[in-house]
Amino acid sequence: MSALLGINEGQSTTRPPLFNKKYYSWWKARMEDFLIAEDYELWTIVNQGPVTPTKQNGQNEIVPKDPSEFVAVDFRMTEKNAKAKKILICGLGPDEYNRISACYNTKEI
Repeated sequence: MSALLGINEGQSTTRPPLFNKKYYSWWKARMEDFLIAEDYELWTIVNQGPVTPTKQNGQNEIVPKDPSEFVAVDFRMTEKNAKAKKILICGLGPDEYNRISACYNTKEI
């Protein structure tokens, strides 16, 4: 069965928009809408960067927590970055993926 007219890859309410190497502004706006609709915090993480769980050490310095010290809230925020990253990656083809595959978080992507 062939695809319906006007329904192309990436035009779904359940899959992120697919970047086709053209029309970056169009794709960016659609990806923003997709992320916001999925979870508004995801778009905030893309714009501002991920929230890193921190703690105060013995010298009163703020340092990143070791994952073994995470509590439920820390895991939730760490998972938000992973979810946003997954959505962005799913909207890219292999050429674009190769360019961003070493990025650690969504803001870098």
